[in-house]
Amino acid sequence: MVTYLPDVDEIFKALADPTRRSLLDELYRQDGQTLGELAGHFEMTRFGVMKHLRQLEEAGLVVTRKRGREKLHFLNPVPIRLVHDRWVSKYSEPWVAGLSDLKQRLENPMEKIYEIYIRTTPELLWNAITDPGIRAKYNFGAGVVSDWKPGSSLQMGAPEAGVLLGEGEVLEADPPRRLVHTLTALWGDDVKAEGATTVTWEIEPVGDSCHLTLTHVLREGANDQLYGGWPMILSGLKTWLESGQLLTTPGSLLYT
Repeated sequence: MVTYLPDVDEIFKALADPTRRSLLDELYRQDGQTLGELAGHFEMTRFGVMKHLRQLEEAGLVVTRKRGREKLHFLNPVPIRLVHDRWVSKYSEPWVAGLSDLKQRLENPMEKIYEIYIRTTPELLWNAITDPGIRAKYNFGAGVVSDWKPGSSLQMGAPEAGVLLGEGEVLEADPPRRLVHTLTALWGDDVKAEGATTVTWEIEPVGDSCHLTLTHVLREGANDQLYGGWPMILSGLKTWLESGQLLTTPGSLLYT
């Protein structure tokens, strides 16, 4: 069965315009910008920029969040990842590089937000996120082991084989709707030094599908290894649930 790609025509239509591509480039450079901040980079009215942002949002390439009275815009690379998996190559390594200047080692938090629609039920999606055997199928070979109760620990990797790639604590668990946990990466000294980050999974049923939003909170300028693989992981999750097939991803990536 072919994996369902939502609104592919809208994705290509949104990417066809150079101004919209420039807006994505600007969010790639600095995520979480307001309309005013984005409009300051273009020689057009705020209304014109707003229209382009609306089309990017309708295509799923931009997501927004309210912060007080401000509306922040975030790049969502998952739809491009899905197009890549279908037509470009199923053998390439994760393509999302750093989204910030690593020279600026600030301690301010930043959010990376990813959205995807998956044709499945909330229960099956929750199980695919929390079952270590299924998780390993799309998570570069790494399962995540926990009893998923608030206050419990979690381990990422293959703990039974003595391979520990990450650890954390479950902060919230409301199956099959919301899961929040910390995660400290352990596969290298460079990522271990980043300390604990926070990952939130939110599941919303929409018709015969689920709207999954993943929010990863890190410090500004964090090592891109911590979040660069999410588009491929979520694409693999979608493929597994909708077709029972595995994406050919570099399963040993986190072990090297």
